[in-house]
Amino acid sequence: MSEFQRLFQAMAADLPWPAAECEPWQWLQQLPRRLSQCLDRLPADEWRVEGEAAIHRSAQLDPGVVLKGPAWIGPNCRIAAHAYLRGGVVLCRGAAVGPGCEIKTSIIGPGSRLAHFNFVGDSVLGRDVNLEAGAILANHWNERTDKAIRLHFAGRTVEPGLEKLGALLGDHVRVGANAVLSPGTVLAPRAVVARLALVEQDGAG
Repeated sequence: MSEFQRLFQAMAADLPWPAAECEPWQWLQQLPRRLSQCLDRLPADEWRVEGEAAIHRSAQLDPGVVLKGPAWIGPNCRIAAHAYLRGGVVLCRGAAVGPGCEIKTSIIGPGSRLAHFNFVGDSVLGRDVNLEAGAILANHWNERTDKAIRLHFAGRTVEPGLEKLGALLGDHVRVGANAVLSPGTVLAPRAVVARLALVEQDGAG
C-alpha cells in the first residue's frame, strides 16, 4: 500500500465502488464511469435519481444548487444555495457544502465541510476536513510551460501523469480562509494551513 493510499485507507469503504486498491488520483479518473454504473442499482426507498445524480433521501439541497452529473450525494449531506458540482463528484456521509462553492471531479470525505465560496478541483478530501471561506484547491498550473503534476509526500516524488490534479488532504486537515493550495498539494492528517497562506510544494518549472 502506497503512502497516498494510506492517507485514505479508512475512507475507501465510504465510496460507492471498490476503491481500496487504487491510488487516490485513479479514483478521480474513474469517477464519471463508476458513478454512472451505480445509478441503476440503488434502492428507491433510500435514493432518488435526478438525471445523472444519485441523492440520498436524507440529504438536504437548498434552492439554486446545480448538479452537473454524474454525482453521488450521500446520507445526511447538506448543500447550500448556489453551489455548483460538476464533472463527477462524491459527497460521502455527512459532508457539507456551503453557498457559492464549486466542486469539480472530487471526493469529499465523511463529515468534511466547505464553508462558502470555495473552489475544489480534482481533489480528494479525507474525513472531517474543514475549508474556511474562500479557500481554493487549484488543479492546474496555468502559469507554467511544464504543466505536469508532481506529488511530494513522505520523502517521495510521484508523477501521476496528469496535468490536472488538485489536493490530497488527509483526515482532520484544516485550511484557513482565502488560503490557496497549489496543484498537487498533499497534506498529512491534522495538518493546518493558515489563513491567506499559499501552499506550493512543487517548486519545479
